[in-house]
Amino acid sequence: MASSIVYVQKLGRMRYLPTWEYQKIIAERVQKNVKCGKDPQHTLLLVEHQPVYTTGIREYEYSAEVETRLKATGADFHRTNRGGLITFHGPGQLIAYPIVHLKSFTSGIKWYVCALEQTIMHTLESLGVVGAHRSPHTGVWVGENKLCAIGIQGRHVTTHGLALNCNVDLQWYDHIVPCGLVDKGTTSISKELSRDVTVDEVEPYFLKSFSEIFQCQLIMIDKKIDEG
Repeated sequence: MASSIVYVQKLGRMRYLPTWEYQKIIAERVQKNVKCGKDPQHTLLLVEHQPVYTTGIREYEYSAEVETRLKATGADFHRTNRGGLITFHGPGQLIAYPIVHLKSFTSGIKWYVCALEQTIMHTLESLGVVGAHRSPHTGVWVGENKLCAIGIQGRHVTTHGLALNCNVDLQWYDHIVPCGLVDKGTTSISKELSRDVTVDEVEPYFLKSFSEIFQCQLIMIDKKIDEG
């Protein structure tokens, strides 16, 4: 398979909603490029979100009362079209949204999710995190604690992605049952290594792993978007 080009945009710290809207714009562009026989312009967005709770499309009732309670913590709340149940995003997480044409890399979602998990596994290994593993519950774990959440959407062009806990405040998770798993916990790279590990420290390891697993060339481009 020939190496694909993936354009990387670092968005800094942003609220969730404008980033989600931006994903849709890029996904439409990728789809149009594919239909016209042009370079898809696969894109990888890297961002840290302001505190936000998001829900996915799996059947579960998150009532208006739940939404109000979570907003009272100071976080935003959004219902999305990604897979999975409720999770938290916030400062100290490396959020990665690969917006790619799947058939340029593989023919199936299962491979894609496994590739994301493997990318994180390689990243953690490079950083010295011991005991990281996959799970039937998706994502990457250390013991019974989730270290990286994955929630995606798209049969042809992907949106949404993964959230890797670097030095995020884990107390945000106390207000929810992350991903609906009542007997599981959450952890971070900082907690596992007993030192402060920032997003900036983790990012180059992640990009190297992503490039290797997806057999792609990464090209950094500048992009600033208005949060409105």
